[in-house]
Amino acid sequence: MIYKIKPGQVSYGESIGILLLDSEAPYIPGDVANATTYDFPVRFQRVPGLTVEKIMKHDISLLQAVRNAAESLKAEGVRAITSDCGFMALYQEELVEKLDLPVFLSSLLQIPFMKNLTPKHSKIGIITANKNSLTPEILALCEGDIPGRIVIEGLEKAPFFSSAFLKEEGVLNTAEVEKEVVRAAKKLQKNHPDMRSILLECSVLPPYASAVQKATGLPVFDFLTMIRYMHSVVVREEGKGYM
Repeated sequence: MIYKIKPGQVSYGESIGILLLDSEAPYIPGDVANATTYDFPVRFQRVPGLTVEKIMKHDISLLQAVRNAAESLKAEGVRAITSDCGFMALYQEELVEKLDLPVFLSSLLQIPFMKNLTPKHSKIGIITANKNSLTPEILALCEGDIPGRIVIEGLEKAPFFSSAFLKEEGVLNTAEVEKEVVRAAKKLQKNHPDMRSILLECSVLPPYASAVQKATGLPVFDFLTMIRYMHSVVVREEGKGYM
């Protein structure tokens, strides 16, 4: 096999580029922002100035900074670009149109797929970092504003989650956060017994997906289900085995 350089590129083999908020928290294994989460190489790029506070307020003024960071990932050879915040749906359309790469910035992009897996009358539950920020307008950007089917529970008032990820106080108590996330899932299930699947919107929630599934018995989607699926799409492997 013969290989050729890609001008300006000094490293190779990172399939997925991940845009990061300009935030500081303990990002544990299983979190989107922890490289050991993946069994394939990824590349991270911080978006300067795109803080938790600004993304929660849907600050579109950071669009150029997001695009610049995405262009940097593209220049380093990634095959597709995602992010570490479901609210980056704000920038999805612009990046799709400008980058000429597969772009999937928000976990909420999975909602149309989830809709087609279960009966039309059933509910799709979403556990989000901040229910007040997950507006119909944000859902609409991902074709997720499905009348009568979306039910939402937020973690903005959960003390351990809020201190670690919204207030960024520097300490994460995973056992307590897991309890808060499971409590939110059970509340959704109790209030909506016709709920048939759950989406964990926030990128710090995948470490608790297993606990949510055990508590509810439902299919659980999150950022990692989307990222792993997209990696399998842009890096196809040859069949192995024998007959």
